[in-house]
Order: sequence, then C-alpha cells, then structure tokens
Amino acid sequence: MINKRWSSAALLGLLAATTLAGPVPAFADDDRAEPIPEPPRVQLVLDVSGSMRATDIDGRSRISVAQQAFGEVVDALPDETQLGIRVLGATYQGKDKQQGCLDTQQIVPVGPVDRAKAKAAVATLRPTGFTPVGLALREAAKDLGTGTTARRIVLITDGEDTCAPPDPCQVARELAAQGTTLVVDTLGLAPDEKVRRQLLCIAAATGGTYTAANSAEDLTDRLKQLVDRARDTYATTPAKVDGTDDCAGAPLLAPGVYTDRETFSEHRWYRVPVRPDQELRASVSVALDRPINPDYGVLLRATAADGRELVRGVDAGSGRTDVISAGLRWSASEDVDEAAAEEAEATPQATPTPEITTVCLVVSNMFSPQAGTAKNPGMPVELTVDVVAASPAPDGPDLGRGWVLLLLLTLAGLLTGLVTGLLTRWWVATWREN
Repeated sequence: MINKRWSSAALLGLLAATTLAGPVPAFADDDRAEPIPEPPRVQLVLDVSGSMRATDIDGRSRISVAQQAFGEVVDALPDETQLGIRVLGATYQGKDKQQGCLDTQQIVPVGPVDRAKAKAAVATLRPTGFTPVGLALREAAKDLGTGTTARRIVLITDGEDTCAPPDPCQVARELAAQGTTLVVDTLGLAPDEKVRRQLLCIAAATGGTYTAANSAEDLTDRLKQLVDRARDTYATTPAKVDGTDDCAGAPLLAPGVYTDRETFSEHRWYRVPVRPDQELRASVSVALDRPINPDYGVLLRATAADGRELVRGVDAGSGRTDVISAGLRWSASEDVDEAAAEEAEATPQATPTPEITTVCLVVSNMFSPQAGTAKNPGMPVELTVDVVAASPAPDGPDLGRGWVLLLLLTLAGLLTGLVTGLLTRWWVATWREN
C-alpha cells in the first residue's frame, strides 16, 4: 500500500525537478556571466477517471491520497515556480466514448503559484470518466508554451489510456522529436504490467522519470532517488552543440550539459581539455523518441587524439541490449598522452598549456529503426561533461609478495583445516550420543 507521506514526497520531487543545463561551448575556466534563467514551468496532469475511486491505498481511495499529497506539495513549492493543473476524465459522466475521450481541461493556468486556488481546485475533483492520457499530454504541452528553460509535465495516473488514438507514448515521441525542452515524468498508482510499460515509454521518450507505486518499499526507494535528483538539477536549458564525425574538428567543451542529435548507428565526436591533476567525468543519454528495434545500445568512449582508446562507458561489454545511457571517468594522471598535448596546444581556439591533454569523447549508438520510421532529425542526445580534481581510487590491501604471500596462504589453509576438523569431530560425537 502507498504511504501518503511518500506520495507527497514523490510529487514534490517530480514537481520541483528541472532539466540539467550548462553553459555554451567554452573553456573550463570561462567566467562570463550567464543570463538569469526563467522560472521553472510545471504542469500537473491528474487522472480523475472512474478507476481513481478504488480504495486500495491504505484503505483510502486513490484520488483522496493524490489530493492530500498534492496539497502538501503545493505548500512546499518555491514561490518562483510557474505551476498549472490539467485534469482528464473529470467532467463527463456518460457512456459515449467519443465524447468522453475529449474530457480534459486546464483548471489552473500555468503561472505563479496561488496555493489556495490550486488546492481548492484539486480538492473538489471527483472520479468520473474515461482516460484520454495522450490527448491530455498534447494539450499540456501547449499549456506550457515555449521559452528558454525546460518545461516539465507530471502525469499522475492509475491506468492505461482508454482513448487511443492518440497513443500517449507516440505523443511523447512527437514532443521529443520537436526538439522542445519538454520533460514528462510519470507516477503510476498501483499499475499493472501493461500500464507500467506505457508510463515508462512516455517518460523515456522525453528523458523523464517513471515511479511505480506497486508497494510501499518500492515507492520509498524510488522516491529517495527522485528527491535527491530534484535538489541537484539546473534551471536552464542545455546548450546546443554539433558533434562531428572525427576528433580533429570536434567542438571543444567546457564543463556543462549539452544537447545534440544523432542518427541511427552514428558516431559523434567532441573534445574536452583535461590537465594532469584533473579527472574527466562524462555521461550521455539518448531519448527514444520513435519506434526502434528491441536490440539497441549506447556507447560512450574517451580516446586520445591519435585514436588510442583511454576508457569506455561502464555498460560496455555488459551484455545488455537496452542501454540508452552510459558514463565514464578518466584521470589525466593515469595516462598523459604527449601527442594529445601537442594537438591541444596547436588548437587556436583552445590556447591550452603543454600539460593539457585533449580528450576526445565519442558517442555511438547501435539503434536500428522499425519499418517506416523516419531517420531525420536524429534522436535527442544529452551529454554531461565535468572536470574535477583527480581522486584516484585507494589501493587495495597489500598481502605481500613471494615467500610472504606463500606463508600467509599456508597459515590460512592450516587454520581452515583445523577449524573444519574440530567442528566435524563435535558433530560426530553429538550424533552418536543421540
């Protein structure tokens, strides 16, 4: 069952979260002032269909738990948040599916938080009709409008779309393909497997998150991650960058978050300057904004300027065939490449010192489209780059070498044999007495 406290935390984590962003391509030591970001824009999309009457959450109805959680979330939202509320299945009580599948309304326009108005609007809702999730998502994106900052939709539902078309997953892919800074997070109240797949697809297509509320334990673990993520995100949109097909002409990136597009089975190159006392940390994710074949993967590699591989993403070679993100770490002190340093020194726009190594980041994908799937524009790619002080992993315990190691192993074997013999003798004696 779902604990209302964690339901509140889930909504707070989702509503407060905004997409990662970073500076325009520049040097790591670039100290130019960034423009003041717009306030975050969030649209809550709440399912008020008939199934929300079910009383399987701590003995209460799903809608009442969602209402109370939302009230607590609104009280805790920062004043600068631009909040709107859209509902689906809230007004039509008839059985005409065609009419019921048009039942979605914005009950609070996106704007500065009016806590009393928002809580009152949600408190009066009563479960009524059908579940037009796809249509509600499409309209919610229109409600949020456009701007320079990321916009976020939080979908709270307990069931599958009963009105497709439009299919909600396809709607999410359409929104992602438009190149808009729009993220959809989904929160499922006791969903079954089919609902889980649909909500996960919606979230993945836009780079959002999915929280399954199947049990209190599962919800607790996931909510902790969401709350932590909400505290660690940025308020501006990622900087656009164009990767190249080789390292020599690739854009030089400073620490930050960047967005690009990559076509099927493509390799995109970027460059990052790293000093000997620094560690490069990078991650990449690709949004599945269109139907693809089930076997796919994303690979992130760091190479030297001469093409020699330095390190590859943590999921490389894992055997997984559903990887849409990867990350890596590399310290310049591990392997300083003189050729790369010379190449970095010769680059006019970088003007690095001879000690700097220019690391080439390569983003590759092994995606293949389903029949009839458009190949252009490429799939949305988000690349995060950071350069920090080197932090080598501590050495493991030293067991010694040669005769010292042999002596330790011999003593360990003798001790193990002695303990095993004593336990066996005690067990045999006890067995004979009984």
